[in-house]
Amino acid sequence: MLLGSVEAGGTKFVCAVGNEDYRIQDTTQFPTTTPEETLQKTIDYFKQFPDLKAISVASFGPIEIRHNSPKYGYITDTPKPGWSNVDFVGTLKQAFDLPIYWTTDVNGSAYGEYVLSTLFNQKINSLVYYTIGTGVGAGAVIDGKFVGEVGHTEMGHIRLKRHTADLDFKGICPFHGDCLEGLVAGPTFEARTGKKGKDVPLTDPVWDIMAYYVAQAALDTTLMFRPAKIIFGGGVVSEAFLKKVRAQFKDLLNDYVEVGDLDQYIVMPLAKHNGSATVGNFALALKTYLN
Repeated sequence: MLLGSVEAGGTKFVCAVGNEDYRIQDTTQFPTTTPEETLQKTIDYFKQFPDLKAISVASFGPIEIRHNSPKYGYITDTPKPGWSNVDFVGTLKQAFDLPIYWTTDVNGSAYGEYVLSTLFNQKINSLVYYTIGTGVGAGAVIDGKFVGEVGHTEMGHIRLKRHTADLDFKGICPFHGDCLEGLVAGPTFEARTGKKGKDVPLTDPVWDIMAYYVAQAALDTTLMFRPAKIIFGGGVVSEAFLKKVRAQFKDLLNDYVEVGDLDQYIVMPLAKHNGSATVGNFALALKTYLN
């Protein structure tokens, strides 16, 4: 059985075809340009696989996920230029008579990590997945279901207590300034230091500031959801950075609730190379095909 995956990012699209065992059979990627060009490339790719049974799309957003909305399947008021009010699912439906699952990029990643946790014999029923890259977002899975009914979660825009050494930085979020995304997304390195994140050594104090904010997000997530684990992925995240996050989290939590071994609680993704969304998409495509 062939299943399709679209990881629709603001910078690039990653399309893949895999099987019911979540193994990739073929994949391609291309830059996110105009909706017309990018969606046509997506359609052209999947047209090569006439035996495809279903497609799952995990997209940047915000997106409309309510089936009773006339704009279900749309990317809505996104800051990505040219992509507001794009009928993503409708465009695919015109090209393919197939079931199509539609969710956010971080939900796709969260579901992929949920599936992989089972395959790795980690008996858990809940997790929260954050991606920290060009933007920041998070998805929560509890008992195999996504959190969010009238819309998807927007945990990348929670408000934070400012670090005392960072009070002059206004943040980069166009909507909120100094929300989580505005304070820890990849472009904040250049805004603060004039350097790309990859060029900022881990000894630079900016990493401790970032860890303080990410630890607050982990604390809020812990107290609101009490998940089995919190996963951080994306280009900004490394194991060395998470070590700083765990230390800050421990201080902030102050043993208020039990979370177990922090090395097993605040973790990197099981999927390598930030491939969680592709696994999640295969699983969601299979689920929508069977239903």
